[in-house]
Amino acid sequence: MHLEIVTPDKKVFQGEVSEASFPGANGSFQVLNNHAPIVSALAKGTVSFTTPEGKQSMVVDGGVVEVKDNVIVLLAEKVVA
Repeated sequence: MHLEIVTPDKKVFQGEVSEASFPGANGSFQVLNNHAPIVSALAKGTVSFTTPEGKQSMVVDGGVVEVKDNVIVLLAEKVVA
């Protein structure tokens, strides 16, 4: 799957991932390969994902995530860490 994490200022991450977890507004959820299309609001919390290099994570201050055709686009209000 391809993941892009974007803030109003810059593209924070772009690359291939095998899984990703998000702090959804109604609870955390995980996305795996061939996930059904979804659009979800995000709460402040930790986004984690696994790249070929290993597990990575960052804290976002809310936003929106869209999953479609093995492409994940996260529009974050701000990446805190």
